[in-house]
Amino acid sequence: MKLDIKKSFLVFICAITFSNLMAAEVKPDIKKILDNVDRLYRSEHSFGTLEMRIETPDWKRTLEINVWASGLDKTFIRILSPQKDKGVATLRIQNDMWNFFPKIDKVMKVPPSMMMGSWMGSDFTNDDLVKESTFLKDYDSKLVAADSKSPDTTHFYIELKPKERTATVWDKIILVVSKDTSIPVRQEYYDEKGVKVRELVFKEIRKFGNKTLPAIMELTPFNKVGHKTIIEYKELKFDHVDETIFSQITLQKRI
Repeated sequence: MKLDIKKSFLVFICAITFSNLMAAEVKPDIKKILDNVDRLYRSEHSFGTLEMRIETPDWKRTLEINVWASGLDKTFIRILSPQKDKGVATLRIQNDMWNFFPKIDKVMKVPPSMMMGSWMGSDFTNDDLVKESTFLKDYDSKLVAADSKSPDTTHFYIELKPKERTATVWDKIILVVSKDTSIPVRQEYYDEKGVKVRELVFKEIRKFGNKTLPAIMELTPFNKVGHKTIIEYKELKFDHVDETIFSQITLQKRI
């Protein structure tokens, strides 16, 4: 009888302990995390100077770029160097995107079918740079387990599946974020066969104004051996931006 009482007591203690542990494991607010990632490098207004390093087995080149953004709907990008690309600019207003090429003095509208195309020969797509689609609005999401043998207790793994209306070549994206800060660590991109096609890694956490975020993004395509593109933010301000920047007039302005 005493043995049964002891067993019952142990079962009771284990049940209480398990309940406490489950209560302590608070489920993350996935929508909040996704919105944070979507707005990581932008706010109501933002301006940044960045360096883009493109590496291939045959050549390497570095672009110096200015980027302006207004919320999630407007983006303006202008190349400052090298000289041969100076003045090339990209403008997005909601679902419309244009490129300006000063050498031929021509503005070219980018059709929706080209949003997943390469931007300036880099491994980043047009959509990567101007953010026409967002994780929160254009993807269905759910929390998943880490795809590894050892448990990962420091990160959340979020599976993103494109909605029917979303124009993309990815079958799914796995977003890995820090549990403590909700800052992204990496994004894994998979094709319709379940093969990981590319990986975007976030590095070097720095303080920019009132935001703490990764200063470096390193994109590696696994279907192109020896290719890599690295973006490093040199400056990032979340101040007021003149809305007239987001116009065809500014797009064609020579520098």
